[in-house]
Amino acid sequence: MNEKEIVKQKMEGIPFLPISLEEACNQLKKLSPEKRLEWACKQFGHNFAITTSFGIQSSVLLHMLHQVDTQKNIPVFWVDTGYLPPETYQYAESLSEQLQLNITVIQSKISPARMEALYGQLWKTKSVKDLETYHKIRKVKPLEEALTEKKINCWASGVRSQQTDNRSSMKILDLIRKRLALRPILEWSQKDIFYYMQKNNLPQHPLFEKGFSTIGDWHSSAPDGNETVGRQTRFGGLKQECGLHLSEDNTKDNPQ
Repeated sequence: MNEKEIVKQKMEGIPFLPISLEEACNQLKKLSPEKRLEWACKQFGHNFAITTSFGIQSSVLLHMLHQVDTQKNIPVFWVDTGYLPPETYQYAESLSEQLQLNITVIQSKISPARMEALYGQLWKTKSVKDLETYHKIRKVKPLEEALTEKKINCWASGVRSQQTDNRSSMKILDLIRKRLALRPILEWSQKDIFYYMQKNNLPQHPLFEKGFSTIGDWHSSAPDGNETVGRQTRFGGLKQECGLHLSEDNTKDNPQ
């Protein structure tokens, strides 16, 4: 197989990327996070979006988007499970107004009350399988439906390699569920996040002051403790991932 055939094979299934995935990754490695966002905006246009959880560190990527997307054309998809803490909803309102974000709220077609009536309170069973069902209903399926409806070919998120075992092996650009996932701040450390927020006067999530270093749904988040920190505090320690950032062939979660 010659070089052209190898490149063609790597491109198979990614018709919206004019170069191979490997070549794109190599190019993006040399760029700053802001330049990576600019690359995606230019490459995919209205087929590009940002996802956010309005969590502890969400302001960093959203601020970068604010700097890059001056026309506010790039949609920000916020997956609202219906179980977020009040502080997250309040934080989302204030940050969206400050950064003039083009927010699209994504929610499951099944209301929280209906889900609980049909399936029970899935986060209470201490079952990984039940948590995966919960995440599929409230997070993964709603996001996939929105990405499909809006014809999104590439979406960016603020995941970092230091956050979980799965993320430590992630690439800047990868194929997830037949779409490209861009991770502009993948290599950033906790210090990088802190200094960026300080430099740009970005507000902290209200729960940060209460000891939370990561936050999701109210029932599956906890402040850092003596023995559990970071993503170890999520989902009762049973899981570290909700599935949004995992490919179809890498669905296993590896809690520490």
